[in-house]
Amino acid sequence: MEQIWLIIKYLFLGIFQGFTEPIPISSSGHLVIVQELMDLRMDGYAFEVLVNFGSLIAVILIYREDILRLIRNGTGFLLTKDERQKDDFNFIIYLLIGTVPAGVIGILLSDAFDNLKGTQTVGVTLIITGIALWTIRNLRGLKNDGMLTWKDALIVGLSQAVALIPGISRSGATIVAAMLLGMKQQTALRFSFLLFIPVSLGTMLLSIDDLLAADFAVMWPSYLIAFLASIVASYVSLKWFMNIMAQGNLKYFAIYCFVVGGLVWFFL
Repeated sequence: MEQIWLIIKYLFLGIFQGFTEPIPISSSGHLVIVQELMDLRMDGYAFEVLVNFGSLIAVILIYREDILRLIRNGTGFLLTKDERQKDDFNFIIYLLIGTVPAGVIGILLSDAFDNLKGTQTVGVTLIITGIALWTIRNLRGLKNDGMLTWKDALIVGLSQAVALIPGISRSGATIVAAMLLGMKQQTALRFSFLLFIPVSLGTMLLSIDDLLAADFAVMWPSYLIAFLASIVASYVSLKWFMNIMAQGNLKYFAIYCFVVGGLVWFFL
């Protein structure tokens, strides 16, 4: 009975993390909150890495056509110097530039970020996320994929590094930065989630020790269910968020962050 209850808990956590990963309300912050409410403690990063990998698979599935086009045209430009493929080649370079800040800062300050994993911190940072989303709620940029610069990529990458703090949404931070730089909503969304791919892969590589140390012999049913749940939940959530972005309704996420952040601050 205890094992069944544990599986149900992990199923819920997988769905919850998967659904909150793509939308700008901080999946890491919500994971801290839910673990506190459910009195569930997990040592290391094995669980977070697995459900994050589930979200990665969902992102790749949704953006598979863009990924294949970038690979094809990026490789084609290197081989032929065809100017028609240059924008996609540059887009790949900008993704690499945008990945660097989170990678470097994450390695150098990982212990400091670990010490911030508390509900009080999450309460404050959710409110900060809400303020940022409220600021851009009515912005409509003009920059498309071919108009980006290395400075745009670096600034968005720095915003992604800020999101290493629990409660600061990764998708929220990168989309806010992208739209403040004048990107169109579609471009901001695409750049944000394609930028998630190398960062997620890097996180997995850096957390390989936690994965190897995890007691999969005992926990594999719970972890597997959470992993599969995160794929489905992330896919549904990202599709829904893309529709929300198209309608310009980011203010609702800002209000949500204000409410949850305030409740967490006062009651947890």
